[in-house]
Amino acid sequence: MRRYLLPAVLLALLIAVWQLAASTGALKDALNLQSFLVPSPLEVAESLWDNRSLLAENAWVTLREMLFGILAAIVVGVGFAVLMHRWRVMRDAAYPLIVASQTIPIVVISPILVTWFGYGITPKVVIIALVCFFPLTINALDGLRAVEPEAVKMMRSLDASRWQLFRRVEAPTALPHVFTGAKIAVVIAPIGAVFAEWAGSSAGLGHLIQSDTANFEVARQFASVAVLSAIALALMGLTVLAERRVVGWR
Repeated sequence: MRRYLLPAVLLALLIAVWQLAASTGALKDALNLQSFLVPSPLEVAESLWDNRSLLAENAWVTLREMLFGILAAIVVGVGFAVLMHRWRVMRDAAYPLIVASQTIPIVVISPILVTWFGYGITPKVVIIALVCFFPLTINALDGLRAVEPEAVKMMRSLDASRWQLFRRVEAPTALPHVFTGAKIAVVIAPIGAVFAEWAGSSAGLGHLIQSDTANFEVARQFASVAVLSAIALALMGLTVLAERRVVGWR
């Protein structure tokens, strides 16, 4: 209970301080802003309820983009990690390029991909997959390289094939690392989704936040951020449950 109670108490304390600062006007005075630009948590909660249909509709669009993007990153990232583990030449050639690719800001790539693929779901999925690709690939590769040399020697002494070695030793060893990468991916996927929708979209929470910024709908902006956070936390919880099911032996 301590693991859940302490964060809940801290969050409640922060919300209470925010509510007090906003309701007394101390926050707007400190920031030198109009009161409607610094909504209180109660106003954000009211916006969540009043705009529940709009938020749910846009949240579904963003969630679908995130799920497809994460799935694509898992398939491509893990597959690429297996290829790099299998062939040393590919690892030596591709690994530095994968690391260097993370120096390119996704906010720069997003408009280019929208120009190439249009305003549909495709560029959003590609952008989210690019954001999630690195942690999944690196963690999967580290997991494959973490196999005990004694286990490999034993399998070879039993005349195991390359596929048997992968299925019985390498894959089980790499699975916990893959789930570690997946947990990182589901947390950062909303960032990629928002950038993708900012680059060009007609729906989604990122699009709604962008529209509310232009219209000074600050309370609904906070509500959209809360929904995005809830989606990420839900995906994180599902990933943890899947990890316990799949690698419960860990």
